[in-house]
Parts: sequence; structure tokens; C-alpha cells
Amino acid sequence: MVRYLFQAERKTSLREGINEMEFRNNEAIYLQIAAFVSEKILRGIWLPDEKIPSVRDLAIELEVNPNTVMRTYEFLQSQEVIYNKRGIGFFVTSDGIKKVKAYRKERFLQQDLPEFFRNIYLLEIPLEELQSRYETFRSENFKSE
Repeated sequence: MVRYLFQAERKTSLREGINEMEFRNNEAIYLQIAAFVSEKILRGIWLPDEKIPSVRDLAIELEVNPNTVMRTYEFLQSQEVIYNKRGIGFFVTSDGIKKVKAYRKERFLQQDLPEFFRNIYLLEIPLEELQSRYETFRSENFKSE
């Protein structure tokens, strides 16, 4: 699986949403846009069976070539996260949230968590401090969720 699949870089805070992409050089732009779309789906901004922005509209919003957005949408279709209603547009699949969570969870457990545990061990960070910081993060970023 692609290293950063379904995780978007953002300039704005989690509460404000994602308005501007900050593209990384080490990953294909279409995959970064897939992460952006996936984040919108996970956060409930784009709901199952609801229409998502057209290729042209998303390309304008993100200031990228429409062909890049089309490649993103084709990729997400192959992952069964979105589907196309010919002549109408693209929609989130009924289990799109489940699909995105599965990809992100697997990536986190396989790639990020071992590194995270390694750092906790090497830096001797107590679990109580992690718990406290996690609670602070949640309260500051997800007050109403």
C-alpha cells in the first residue's frame, strides 16, 4: 500500500477543515488528493451516497490539473471509496467511510505504530503523559465531534 495513502497534509487546523493543500515532493499528487478526499469522507463532510465535487470544481479548489483529479477519482473508484453515476458525477459509496478507515488503520498499525512505540521507548515517555496529551489534543481539535 502507498505510504501516505489516505492521509492529507493540511495548512489549516483540524477544526477549520482543509482549504489548501500543501503538496509533498515525495508522493504523487493524485495520491495526496486521494488523502484529501478521504479526510473529507472520514470527517463526515462528504457523506455516503452524496455527490462530491466535480473533477473540474475540485481541480479549481486545489489549483491542480483536472486530469490529476480524474486520476484521483479513478483510483478511489478502484478502491471502492467512490462511484460514478454516468452523466451526474461522483458519489461516496455507502461503505466509503469503512473502506477509508480500513486503509488508514492498516497503514497506521503496520507503519506508524511501530515507529511511535520505538520513540516512546527510546525517549522514556510515560503512558500517562501520552494520555494527557491525547486528551488535550482531542479537546482542542474535536470539541463538538
